[in-house]
Amino acid sequence: MKLSLDPKVALITGGSRGIGAAAVWMFTQAGAKVVFNYQSAKAKAEELVRECGGANCRAVQSDLSTTEAAKRLVDSTISAFGRLDILVANHGIWPPEDAPIDRMSDEQWRRTIAVNLDSVFSLVKHSVAQMKKQGGSPAGHIVLVSSTAGQRGEAFHCDYAASKGALISMVKGLSTELARDQIYINSVAPGWVDTDMSASALGDPTTRAKIFGGIPLGRVGTPEEIAAPILFLCTPHAGFITGEVFNVNGGAVLVG
Repeated sequence: MKLSLDPKVALITGGSRGIGAAAVWMFTQAGAKVVFNYQSAKAKAEELVRECGGANCRAVQSDLSTTEAAKRLVDSTISAFGRLDILVANHGIWPPEDAPIDRMSDEQWRRTIAVNLDSVFSLVKHSVAQMKKQGGSPAGHIVLVSSTAGQRGEAFHCDYAASKGALISMVKGLSTELARDQIYINSVAPGWVDTDMSASALGDPTTRAKIFGGIPLGRVGTPEEIAAPILFLCTPHAGFITGEVFNVNGGAVLVG
């Protein structure tokens, strides 16, 4: 059984590292043409394009902190390959320092929501417009990368938890709204994953032990273990799945 995306065009955000880079690689290997964005990791982005093949993979510098930047990224994808069939909203920020609600700055709140939620709204809005214009069956697939924090919250990180919980609510509402247009939308919800974003927490022995203690499988995930379910949800094998939260977190969401 082959998971094929040929000849689909995908936009994957946050694609230069971690989960995003693993998804870019898997999607191109499955036959898709992929555009991904990076913020500052230009060298890693260019290396990934070389590995995947420049004819099928493009990197675009984009700081997804505004709705305007998100729209430009969708437009760049359509300009590069002529259409858009798949959106994977994988980018996001997690301020690593604990911030009690009574001391969290307005600036931190606004930036987390702008990057993790506002830009995703714009990506989905403009991607859906293109998918509806193209039509077909299916007309498109959307996967929003949420988190265990979006389901059970996260103390001292209410900005992050709120943004990721909102993505799940978007998926639930949009699944029924977009079903008539044959556009599928789901969420993949990782827990702790071995990426740059979690490196500081996993690098602290005390924090690492606490993290591992809350995961029934006793370890953190790999980027590839998150990217594979994302890929699956964009294939015909997931043809009767929409509006779902696909938990990929070693069972952690069940014990929090």
